[in-house]
Amino acid sequence: MAITISRRAPRSVPLLLSLLLPAPAGAVDWLVVPSLRLRESYTDNAVLAPQAQARSDFITEIAPALALIGSGPRLQVHLDYSWRKFHYLHRPDTDTHQLQASTEAELVKDWLHVEARAGVSRQNVSPFGPQIIDGLPGSGNESTVRTTMLSPYLRHRFRALGTAELRYTRSTVASGGDLLAMHSDEVQMLLSGEPHGNGWSWNASYDRRNTQNSKLAPERMERSSVGLRYPFSSKWAATASAGTEKEGYASSTGKAPQGRFWSVGGVWTPSPRTSVAFSTGRRFFGQTYSLDAHFLQRHTNWSLNYSENITTMPAQYLRLGNADAANLLDQLWRGIFPNAMQRRLRIDAFLRYANGLGPELGAINYFSNRYFLQKQLSLTAARATAKSTVIVAVNAVDRTAQTASGIDSGLLPGVEFGSEDRTRQVGSNVGWSWQASSRTSVNVNAGYASVRSLSAPRRDNNVTVTAGLSRTLQPKMTASIDLRRTQHSSTRGGGYRENGVSATLNMQF
Repeated sequence: MAITISRRAPRSVPLLLSLLLPAPAGAVDWLVVPSLRLRESYTDNAVLAPQAQARSDFITEIAPALALIGSGPRLQVHLDYSWRKFHYLHRPDTDTHQLQASTEAELVKDWLHVEARAGVSRQNVSPFGPQIIDGLPGSGNESTVRTTMLSPYLRHRFRALGTAELRYTRSTVASGGDLLAMHSDEVQMLLSGEPHGNGWSWNASYDRRNTQNSKLAPERMERSSVGLRYPFSSKWAATASAGTEKEGYASSTGKAPQGRFWSVGGVWTPSPRTSVAFSTGRRFFGQTYSLDAHFLQRHTNWSLNYSENITTMPAQYLRLGNADAANLLDQLWRGIFPNAMQRRLRIDAFLRYANGLGPELGAINYFSNRYFLQKQLSLTAARATAKSTVIVAVNAVDRTAQTASGIDSGLLPGVEFGSEDRTRQVGSNVGWSWQASSRTSVNVNAGYASVRSLSAPRRDNNVTVTAGLSRTLQPKMTASIDLRRTQHSSTRGGGYRENGVSATLNMQF
């Protein structure tokens, strides 16, 4: 059962956490939900092979899990962990771990804070070829990725002057077989001034990051900037920024990854529920554009974003998964599920189903030690009522490598050399949940992802459709049955189809 714990609670897991953070944890409410999932599945193509080599299999899954949420004025904790044991009729048994954990704490009021995250997940090694399907054995194109981030920082508001922040961040990314092994140390200094006169404000920052990669020489990034915001009215404001940057990697494009940059733009906020921020500028790689728009109605929430930036795959793994979709649902479900902790559990469960059986809600990430210029357009929309929830995600991502392909030759032996010099992805995902009655719900998910190499003649397409019926047997016990259809095609051959059916029993304790 769900366990809610206040400051007078008996000793338990939350109390152990409070010993680690004694100052902010005293007034924290805890929700602890242990659970167990039992699932029996059948697939007609367990190894995701072409139809002539397809082999069927029965899969038994045992998955104990723990969800933990802590909420207080000075401490926020979220943990979603599961261990999954798979027993196959015709293959050796396997197991996997999945973890998403984060915490934010204010240790010394108005001064000392700490933020931390950790994750364990299965990830595609290559964007081409078979992709991960929840519940199926490994296809040879996947590995486990572990990420950690620890960031203590000092932040204080100086009255009539502004806010100052000094932050240190330690990040690590590692994978099975040492395919990826990276850690970085970053120091950031941020200053933001109080509004003056008619509301104009300023900000300044300095950022330095040292990165150690097992496959590369040490790299150092430095960036400094200043910015201004000038409001023309209660709805419109102009923005501008300028600075210098040095990425520190050895570029293969002929352009040094350093120089001055600038941007100008504006912010439109016609109401508290609508905001649009846009800008254009120039960096060492050329003209840049950005867009960040949000629109909230009673039952509908939209988010539209466009960005251009230099990034790496380890940096993408360190981002919080499906954070945009989770924020949209959180805003919409506040009236339906007033309890914030119970609402978070429902969001996790909904996104786990929407993302676990189809293409990712975001871009397909893959193993690489290269730097990329990434241009990404994403649209996420959610509609929620008391009986129905729909979430739609559309992504278009263009990645152009900025460093030589030779450093990835050992990662992708089955992929044509240089095929990832430039890739373009287009993907979409639609998830729908309908509460047919007080005890019965219907869930449908459809995902499409296309990955195209613009440097080699190759294009892969992935389509997954699932449909399921869930029935509450007891207050803490739910049974469901799900059908799945997956299809993969490629201009290089190796296409396959997979059909599966599963029966699941979920129990909370």
